[in-house]
Amino acid sequence: MSPEPGQASPNPGLTYAGAGVDLQAREAVVDRIRRVTAGAPSERVLAGVGPFASLFSLAGYGDPVVAASVDSVGTKLRLAIICERYAGVGHDIVNHCVNDVLTSGARPLFFLDYIGSSDLSDGAKLELIEGMVEACREAGCALVGGETADMPDIYAPGDFDLVGFMVGACERPAVLDASSVEAGDVLLALPSNGLHTNGYSLVRRIFAIGTGGDASEDRRRLEATDPDLGETLADALLRPHRSYLHEIEPLLPRLKAMAHITGGGIEGNLARVIPAGRSAVVTKGTWPPLAVFDRIAAVGGIEEDEMYRVFNMGLGMILVAAAGQAESIMRELPEALPVGHVEDGPRPVVLRARE
Repeated sequence: MSPEPGQASPNPGLTYAGAGVDLQAREAVVDRIRRVTAGAPSERVLAGVGPFASLFSLAGYGDPVVAASVDSVGTKLRLAIICERYAGVGHDIVNHCVNDVLTSGARPLFFLDYIGSSDLSDGAKLELIEGMVEACREAGCALVGGETADMPDIYAPGDFDLVGFMVGACERPAVLDASSVEAGDVLLALPSNGLHTNGYSLVRRIFAIGTGGDASEDRRRLEATDPDLGETLADALLRPHRSYLHEIEPLLPRLKAMAHITGGGIEGNLARVIPAGRSAVVTKGTWPPLAVFDRIAAVGGIEEDEMYRVFNMGLGMILVAAAGQAESIMRELPEALPVGHVEDGPRPVVLRARE
């Protein structure tokens, strides 16, 4: 009950720390974060963690086009919380954003993060950031700043959110905008290593894990070896999202477009790079299946159409190239698999059964 004007507060001596936000502890964490992020440096960073704004030089570009992407890890975080595995989801958010800017022909330059929670431990925060720093280092980009927000009464105890922001750039003539995609082009796919960061709201309900039940029982089930997978469910579901930067970057001049297969599956994402009047025809069964998707479908009784709507189904990136480039691309990148072609048609994407 609020005091009347002129009356003393019913909570004398209340402090910000007592309300759930310890500024002194926060500053100590920020200082440690500053030391950790020094592991992902770049000579182009003019001002990194600490100032009100990070500064980054675009020196070396002639006519740069900037590409930007933002995303979150989603409810995969619930499994990471149960298993207390935080570094992997740090990799998830960076790699997801790396792939997104890559689809435009851009190379990732710098990354920022947002961690919001009510009571996430300092150790967990640092493990998240260490994962992001390691992924940034692997991508050759800089982690230049972020926000670590303590928000009691907004986030439930034990919960947190992780969001990433990636900025990349390329020269204007190198932009991939899909305008040249035409009938006769080929579709080449690179495999995923699992779910990446999509479909976890469905998966958690299929396995009845991370849905409000007993966390210790959830962890026991996640960390038990699943004979159908040949590994623990936790290892299968928490495997970090794969980055395709180093495999695809040398091929960019030979590509017309590419689609990062995330939420919405093959059809929902490939349609974003197919121009009107063209149809990308993907032949199912032209790539090796992943055991984790077979297991999900079997345990949940999920129809095939729904599996393809929700999950990447084993494909992480689909490249669109002229037919004459296909052989050289597959020679340089043996894991690239021909999975379809482009033809004239009204539907942006058609998933076709293998004959």
